[in-house]
Amino acid sequence: MKNIIACIDGSAMSASVCDAAAWASNKLEAPLNLLHVLEKTVSPENENLSGSIGLGAREALLEQLTELDEKRSRIALEHGKHMLEDARQRAVEQGADEVFMQQRHGSLLESLTELESDMRLLVLGRLGEDHDASAHTIGSQLESVIRAMHVPILVAVGEFKAPKNYMIAYDGSDIANKAIERVAASPLLKGLEGHIVMVGDDNDKNNQALNQATDILRKHGHNVQSALVQGEVIEGLKAYRQKAGIEMMIMGAYGHSRVRQFFLGSNTQTMISNSNIPLILLR
Repeated sequence: MKNIIACIDGSAMSASVCDAAAWASNKLEAPLNLLHVLEKTVSPENENLSGSIGLGAREALLEQLTELDEKRSRIALEHGKHMLEDARQRAVEQGADEVFMQQRHGSLLESLTELESDMRLLVLGRLGEDHDASAHTIGSQLESVIRAMHVPILVAVGEFKAPKNYMIAYDGSDIANKAIERVAASPLLKGLEGHIVMVGDDNDKNNQALNQATDILRKHGHNVQSALVQGEVIEGLKAYRQKAGIEMMIMGAYGHSRVRQFFLGSNTQTMISNSNIPLILLR
């Protein structure tokens, strides 16, 4: 069975990631794998110190630095184990049934790529351990992970609470319709109030596409309503989200429309950075 992978890094977002992953694990009835990746560090042995100190002193210094690196690695490993155990206990308290822990060495992206074939959903925090949780930005690794992975990604942005509703940005393209079918077939969002929002002209083509998407979700047991709004994509989606009190945003790469340009361009960062609700990114 494919599992949910939640990235735990000791940042202020880790608790939110854990809670979001436990919620998804319950909804999908899928095992939860808590992942902590120990990033590689640059070894001081690669530094050329021969011009500043003597050879003997240099060798002694490098030996001390190597010992220090080894000590730091052991501490980081032990610290990671404690973080994972704390996250496991939290996930269990949130109702997750099957919770596993895993530590890996290397880069986060490499680790996730290797695990992708067994992954049903990836859960990440908007910010890593080097950022303040209240900062309106995204972590340095988040964008590269979003671009590289092909599984749905749930991005936690702050304190996580189980959503009562969600909003899907839609543009009527074939890729958008496939995303609608994926949402319809998944139990993740069933039981929640759904909103399908299309930003575009009020014409027969757009209304027909929106109605068909709505029908697909309803036939699969989703309670949804649709809306066609005019204006710029980012402003139109933001205004609807605020007006309807949306608690989770579903975004995807939708063809070559304005929505695709929005989600894969610089506005992607703007939306994620400024969002105060969790987002699910579909690729």
